Amino acid sequence: MALELRLDGAVVLVTGGVRGVGLGITRAFRQAGARVVVCGRTQPEPQFEAEFLACDVREPEQVERLIDGIVREHGRLDVVVNNAGGAPIAEAATASPRFHSKIVALNLLAPLIVAQSANAVMQQQDSGGAIVNVSSVSGSRPSPGTASYGAAKAGLDNLTTSLAVEWAPKVRVNALVVGMVRTERAELHYGDAAGVAAVGATVPLGRLAEPDEIGACAVFLASPLASYVSGATLVVHGGGEVPAFLGASTAKEHS
Repeated sequence: MALELRLDGAVVLVTGGVRGVGLGITRAFRQAGARVVVCGRTQPEPQFEAEFLACDVREPEQVERLIDGIVREHGRLDVVVNNAGGAPIAEAATASPRFHSKIVALNLLAPLIVAQSANAVMQQQDSGGAIVNVSSVSGSRPSPGTASYGAAKAGLDNLTTSLAVEWAPKVRVNALVVGMVRTERAELHYGDAAGVAAVGATVPLGRLAEPDEIGACAVFLASPLASYVSGATLVVHGGGEVPAFLGASTAKEHS
């Protein structure tokens, strides 16, 4: 096997691939030679370089039309990256039940809806297919201010393992567990440039990830290099967070 991350001619769907982490994923697959289709609710800027189809991934009928349209136009669907997601900050005690429901729908149910429709196509292809779910470190640690988001991502991690068993051997299903990323919206979460830098300093690698770095990992999981990887979670968080107790400790090293 050639150790090269190439997906020449592969047809790839990236949900929410217009901006932020999704745009990094879109760029990475295009650089690997794939034909990339991006879906979302908002039209991208005119200079956007990938094929765009409007779709609300929370709506099963729209998703079915999306997948059918891709197969009709390109003849196949090889990879799906379930990237669409996110949540604004809202305290769990005061956010409405409707708010929580919408967050779970976008971050957990929508990936399942897209995956179901894609799997129906991939199971009929000789080469099968690959699904990559974009999860978050919020699914495995406390997520104050975004509790329903963290809970949904925890569910997505479990969903990944279940689908990998159900849909094998034709379809591989994996998850990217993503840490903090420097996007155009980073300052909304971490403050001004000084705040972003300070937050980055809490990561062992000393910085936030770049969207293209997340994209490279998505390409790996979708590529033949990961042909025996399924039901896995690839953690991409720069080493995580330096434990708080280290900064609080007053213990002194002894010579």
